[in-house]
Amino acid sequence: MQGQAQQPQLTATNLKVLIDQMNHEAIAKKKCEFFSSLLGDPALKGMVLTLAQHHREHYDKLFNYLNSHQ
Repeated sequence: MQGQAQQPQLTATNLKVLIDQMNHEAIAKKKCEFFSSLLGDPALKGMVLTLAQHHREHYDKLFNYLNSHQ
């Protein structure tokens, strides 16, 4: 694969931080989805579901970053 720069390897410490952050994002997404199910106000429910989606996007970005450093 000519022309592609090799990604630097992650240190053990950075890998641990990355995995911890991914876990935090996954938990935050699950909590938002749970609490949205308890809400009756459609506007609040929509806001909390949007927040859950943001956490999912953050998780996906971290996952993609992790995969780019294999």
